Amino acid sequence: MEKYYIKEVSDSQTLKDFIEFPYTLYKHHNYWIPPIKSDEKKYWTQHPALEFAEMKKWVAYWKDRPVGRIAAIINPRYNEKTGEKYGRIAGLETYNDEKSFRMMMDTAVNWLKEKGMKKVHGPLGYTNLDTQGMLIEGFKELPSIASVYHMPYYKTLMQKYGFEKEKDWVEFHLKLTDDLVKKGERGAKLIERRFGMKVFSPKNKKELEKYAELTFDILNQSFKHLPYVIEFDDKLKEFYKKKYFSVLDPQYTFFVKDKEKIVGFLITIPSLSEAMQKANGSLWPFGWYHLWKAFKKPKGVDTLISGVVPEYEPKGVAVLLFDALHQFMMKKGIRDIETTGVFEDNFQVLNNWQNYDHVQHKRRRSWIKEL
Repeated sequence: MEKYYIKEVSDSQTLKDFIEFPYTLYKHHNYWIPPIKSDEKKYWTQHPALEFAEMKKWVAYWKDRPVGRIAAIINPRYNEKTGEKYGRIAGLETYNDEKSFRMMMDTAVNWLKEKGMKKVHGPLGYTNLDTQGMLIEGFKELPSIASVYHMPYYKTLMQKYGFEKEKDWVEFHLKLTDDLVKKGERGAKLIERRFGMKVFSPKNKKELEKYAELTFDILNQSFKHLPYVIEFDDKLKEFYKKKYFSVLDPQYTFFVKDKEKIVGFLITIPSLSEAMQKANGSLWPFGWYHLWKAFKKPKGVDTLISGVVPEYEPKGVAVLLFDALHQFMMKKGIRDIETTGVFEDNFQVLNNWQNYDHVQHKRRRSWIKEL
């Protein structure tokens, strides 16, 4: 057997190598956020998207030692939406070794070609609620748990293989100022008087979970035109509800109601990045304690996702949501917000971030290549 070889994930050992490789690659790294290993296993083996999508996983080895991993996904629902034959690269992690990188990429690309795909893009998951993109700027910044981290050399490896930029997301660190809080409060009161809408947070987790279905329905309406997005069916809703809504703190979630109709939402969390680093991939025996402490004594707030029913966007629903967030943060003595990625051409959101004391400190990219 040659020193370099690649194996498809087809048994418990190769699956273990696939899941655990990033923990080896980023061991002792200051900026990587380790996901919970049990969640990773569910994601790669039990995701409901696997009922309609095709996916293959591989691990690259050098002398029986894992040196990289890659997955390829074909999402027929997205291809039907776009009229294109896209394949997706996912889960890519590698040492700075062009030979093993090319071996992995060739394997994934050839499989996609055999399946009739004409383009490959990514890194992308099954849906837009999975991690998306490759970090290309901000390697000395701690990401939120909803973002990604990659080694700086990934960009060079992708470019050498022939990938080009498809879409970029940019991420910001925002700081609340007193003037901004007052401005947002004035705007919110004006909108409340004009349209009669109200913003609220659920009283407890049971009440929050009642709004999960509505949240996904709003996402389906407000995100359907965006790249990489497919509609959330009942099984996808249930999967992400269990993954996310079970750990959300209701007081960090905000909804806007027009009479009895929910027309927008904003979901945030206290910054969990440092706590997740301390947990190092497991809730037991002490990982849960670090997360509990982060919820009790937050250093900042991370935005996760927001959505507004399209016909309500001109009515200032976002102003109500962010004013509620600001008021909550001020009560908690928190001034710092870490945003998730927003497309670099989403000027409506970007212009809003300009109102804060802001720094655009990270950028991630989806690459594309013709097959």
